[in-house]
Amino acid sequence: MAGRLLFPHTELLFFNVLAMYAAVAADAAGKGAPSGHVMATYALFLFLAFMVYHHVAGGEFSSILTMSVIFQCLSVSLLALQVLTKKSAAGISAKSLQLDVFSLCFRLSSTIWLNGYLPVDMTGDWLYQAIDVCTLVIVLWLLFQVLVVRKSTYSETSDSLAISPLVCILLVLAFLLHADMNSRPLFDALWMAGLFVGSVAELPQLWLIARSGGRAETLMSHHIAAMMVSRLLSGSFMWHARHDVTCEFWVDGFNHAIYAILAAHALHLILLGDFAYYYAKAVAKGGLANCTLELEGDMCV
Repeated sequence: MAGRLLFPHTELLFFNVLAMYAAVAADAAGKGAPSGHVMATYALFLFLAFMVYHHVAGGEFSSILTMSVIFQCLSVSLLALQVLTKKSAAGISAKSLQLDVFSLCFRLSSTIWLNGYLPVDMTGDWLYQAIDVCTLVIVLWLLFQVLVVRKSTYSETSDSLAISPLVCILLVLAFLLHADMNSRPLFDALWMAGLFVGSVAELPQLWLIARSGGRAETLMSHHIAAMMVSRLLSGSFMWHARHDVTCEFWVDGFNHAIYAILAAHALHLILLGDFAYYYAKAVAKGGLANCTLELEGDMCV
């Protein structure tokens, strides 16, 4: 847990980078998002990640957890760029966005005021939470676009995967399997629920893609790929910190919490296994700017 103040001008740098991204997105909305704007979006977030890692966290390993939420923010920003440029919600799953909202709110209920699941470097002072809040705002904006502003373009009939039973089951599992890093059972369980729900949040999106002929637009492909990178980074941190995660044992000497955490990360990667293969093929064929996916055969969902 971090208790130090950030060095001068770091806050200014962070918000300048976000302002640069907003300007690029707005410009893209008016010009149809040519390939240069896709690359600019990546460049801005990679620049942010570089500055945070080297100049805020001082290269400390725990900042990999902050890198994971930066890539998650990149992921939903790419989806927002798709809506801005296409002026359409076609191909976007509102169910996935709703799961993202649940996941972020559950996580923030813990990290916004408790230290148990925060990076121990300076990014845990406020930056980690601030990025999650930014991501939540973007997801809520996307939901508004999909369900209200551009509802006529939303593929509601294809976005049919039921998520309410899934959320209920995952909440129960979270309350049974949570760690005790906060020493507050309710908020430990809510953090675990955020992890569990986040691990399946892409499932309705993959379901929608499969029911829509297996085609994913370029920015949608980047959205899912960036989310996969986010999960890889988070999973790497949790594997590294596996001996530090504690819980109240059900079976003496068996730490069920860390196995549940690692299993959630593994499940997310398994769900995206087919996608990763076709994404790599599309990037190799058309480059980052033209990697529209045409998924062959049945997806894992």
